[in-house]
Amino acid sequence: MSVFTISALELIIARRNMWVATSVILMGLFTAVLTLAGGAPTGTLSVDPLTIATTSITTLSVYLIPLIGLLLSFDAIAGEAERGTLALNLTYPVSRIEILIGKFLAHLAVLAFAIGVGLGLAALLTIWQYGPADLSFTPLVKLFFTSLALGAAFLGIGYLVSCLVRQTGAASGIVIIIWLVCVVLYDLGLLGALVADDGGSFTKTIFPWLLVANPADAFRLINTPVASVSVLASGIGAAGGASGLAGQLTSLLIWPVITLFLAWLAIRRIEL
Repeated sequence: MSVFTISALELIIARRNMWVATSVILMGLFTAVLTLAGGAPTGTLSVDPLTIATTSITTLSVYLIPLIGLLLSFDAIAGEAERGTLALNLTYPVSRIEILIGKFLAHLAVLAFAIGVGLGLAALLTIWQYGPADLSFTPLVKLFFTSLALGAAFLGIGYLVSCLVRQTGAASGIVIIIWLVCVVLYDLGLLGALVADDGGSFTKTIFPWLLVANPADAFRLINTPVASVSVLASGIGAAGGASGLAGQLTSLLIWPVITLFLAWLAIRRIEL
């Protein structure tokens, strides 16, 4: 049994999973609403309609994609261990790392499909509203790949939790807490520290790196157009310039590697 066989089996299971259908519907629905609603100020601000749409979708994606990634992965190992199918799979000539990678590739494909549906719908609606002339699709392409990297990071986190916690009920509660911390509470904590520091050394040196260390914030910074920060009233432009694109990309790309490696170490310790 190869990695691709495991991926194919996982895709069959994912097709029956309500979370997959829900993910595609949510991405498509919210993307359509944000694209149509966000196009209103473009004439006044003289901003590319796709820039407005991309910024709006980025705000949606930073909440929705991590949640989808965690919901897809939290029971990937714990659920199989509970049902006894993990022990059955290991009777075949397949290693634990192959099981992990196979599941990761399948779930990444599901994320790519959901993201592609949402962004493709955004592109079609923008073309329908404004025509294809003078539209730059580069921000949309960048958003697709960075969204996929963000989803991969949280897939890895979900696998790690699934390998460490043997009960799916406990795993589901832990990943919801992780999602809440990463996309909501982390930024609130940094904001509180900024207010307390009042422009001191923490704000100028430590804060930008703490911000970019969070994959959700790194994703947001990458997809916020620096030239349009003042137009779009974004409050993170200065921090984005301080930490740099290289640091943001490194954070976003290294998270899947680290979490998958830790998940591999954890799955090796599971005794059946």
